[in-house]
Amino acid sequence: MLGLLALLLHCLPLAAGDYDICKSWVTSDEGPTWEFYACQPKAMRLKDYVKVKVEPKGITCGDPPERFCSHENPYLCSNECDASNPDLAHPPRLMLDREDEGLATYWQSVTWSRYPSPLEANITLSWNKSVELTDDVVVTFEYGRPTAMVLDKSLDHGRTWQPWQFYAEDCAEAFGMPARRARDLAAAGAHRVLCTEEYSRWAGARKEKHVRFEVRERFAIFAGPGLRHMDQLYARLESAKGLRDFFTLTDLRLRLLRPALGGTYVQRENLYKYFYAISNVEVTGRCKCNLHANLCSVREGSLQCECEHNTTGPDCGRCRKNFRTRSWRPGSYLPPPHGSPNACTYRPAATASATATPTAAATSTSSTWSPV
Repeated sequence: MLGLLALLLHCLPLAAGDYDICKSWVTSDEGPTWEFYACQPKAMRLKDYVKVKVEPKGITCGDPPERFCSHENPYLCSNECDASNPDLAHPPRLMLDREDEGLATYWQSVTWSRYPSPLEANITLSWNKSVELTDDVVVTFEYGRPTAMVLDKSLDHGRTWQPWQFYAEDCAEAFGMPARRARDLAAAGAHRVLCTEEYSRWAGARKEKHVRFEVRERFAIFAGPGLRHMDQLYARLESAKGLRDFFTLTDLRLRLLRPALGGTYVQRENLYKYFYAISNVEVTGRCKCNLHANLCSVREGSLQCECEHNTTGPDCGRCRKNFRTRSWRPGSYLPPPHGSPNACTYRPAATASATATPTAAATSTSSTWSPV
């Protein structure tokens, strides 16, 4: 009895939680049974589980060794990148590491020594799993933010890509788009792809480092300032076509198209001060489990949902064997506060045989029938 009480207390829904448990043990006229709820994993730092790829080949500095200059003083060229020296190398993994004692470590590209050929780089972050963003994507650039870049996303593990947001010092010139801000979007356009100039203008290499994709500002269109009305956001995620998928992805790609120029035109006499350097990429979100799991763990090097509701698969995207009485459906945030689990239901083996028996009998009768 005490064990049953402990289990009941452990599984009771938390009134303040946001779909954080999947089921609780309850008693009914038919006896004790599980009551299911829509559920989702907690948000986490997704960069701890990502794989990074930088292209094209040779875009990372250090092979051969190269010196770099600063924007503030073009004659100060004391920085060096050397891939063979651990103290001077700047490999891609340094944009995802944890900074120790405030000392920034960063990935760095080659310089724009081949100007006027474009200095472009693609940085791809892959999770091998569908994830849903819950906070802003924040990219930290050392020594100046790009004057033009694009953030792309993929929903199919990099097979196809779609632009998520454009960034430019001048949106009209770079992409033929008007400059807009996420905070000014209307509810019907909360998942609109826009171009922003907020994160590209020169403000000093060491003053403004961050480039954001504003998830929270788009959420606030429905949940209000401080995201205090999450039930309204969840309701909108259910009803607005394409809104939920807008914040879902398997891969992110930064297309760096033009480096920081220091607030001036390109000075061809000193091309060693033009390059990219990224010290951090922060991505916060949760595993997409279709509201059928509240835990997500690492299996064989990849994130995978710990599926409930008799579902299975990396995203809990199908019913378990013998639980296919009706077609699989994702869970729903509605009605609050526990949503609809849309659990897969059990189909006993006897039911399957009973269904098969008439068919067999009909086949047998049909085979012996002949016209008079």
